[in-house]
Amino acid sequence: MTSSINVFIVDDSAFMRQVITKILHQDKHLKVIGRARNGKEALERIPILKPDVVTLDIEMPVMDGLETLERLKKLYPVPVIMLSSLTQKGARVTMRALELGAVDFIPKPSEKKDFDSLANELPAKVKLAATVDVAAKISVPAKPRPARAKLLQAENIELVIIGTSTGGPSALQQVIPKLPKDLPAGVLIIQHMPKGFTKALAERLNQHSQLAVREAQNGDVLEPGTALVAPAGTQTLLRRWGSRAKVALKDETPIPTHFRPSVDVTMLSAAKIFGGSILGVIMTGMGNDGVRGLEKVKEHGGKALAEAEETCVVFGMPRAAIQAGLIDEVQPLHRLAGRIIDVVKKS
Repeated sequence: MTSSINVFIVDDSAFMRQVITKILHQDKHLKVIGRARNGKEALERIPILKPDVVTLDIEMPVMDGLETLERLKKLYPVPVIMLSSLTQKGARVTMRALELGAVDFIPKPSEKKDFDSLANELPAKVKLAATVDVAAKISVPAKPRPARAKLLQAENIELVIIGTSTGGPSALQQVIPKLPKDLPAGVLIIQHMPKGFTKALAERLNQHSQLAVREAQNGDVLEPGTALVAPAGTQTLLRRWGSRAKVALKDETPIPTHFRPSVDVTMLSAAKIFGGSILGVIMTGMGNDGVRGLEKVKEHGGKALAEAEETCVVFGMPRAAIQAGLIDEVQPLHRLAGRIIDVVKKS
């Protein structure tokens, strides 16, 4: 990284503006070039200062974060990281912000340990956001060319496991609502997300979907026509229950991983029960979570799809799976739901 990433901070709290500035300035690659107390001030200054990334509070007087985000997208497309309160309302509004184009979010600290987490996570998220070409994502061609595609043949798919991270909540809104309620397979969604937000994600998806979507609970049975969202802060494993499978939420992580939930953990567990009757789908996100799990799924004869680079917010997880030779077919986001339906129903 040869030049500084210029950041603009929008927050009605003078204390939080100061905290964020101090955190970012501890990294020599990050520079705060402007601050605003509300959305109105931000919209006046951001097009002039032209920052690389904006951090945006949700709850503000005069003009709140959602309205600011919508107007900013038209006025000056720039990667935005939302700062969200850890409340049920805050989580719901955050999901809406991600749908509107925010690249990522981070919970607003409420106690000392949360400030430590903010100091660790925010610089990395700002650097990642700076790599996202928001204008290009807004104007993705109607029919982008898949990075790789071949006819995927599958037999007896009983479970679809979708793994995603940065950019996932918005991408899921373009996939899950398109799946029919008579889909003859259960769906399990693993979204990297801070604790307290996966329930809001499930509720938001359920509002727009034909499938019944809910946050997974201990003992839930995987059933066709239902999509379960793995809860953040724990690991979602599967246990055999007669001829079907039940969800088992565990605090322990059976393999080394930073993620809770982890795509790898869930896929490894699922492969023991479903064998080759799994379709893995890897979507936008940073890192390589899903590679170890897909290796086991493929060993059993399962199949895998990946989101194409041109529609990913971050082409990390799909790239890792593709480079590992684990992906049968690569498709842009708007084609993924159709391919999931084709593969499951043909099987």
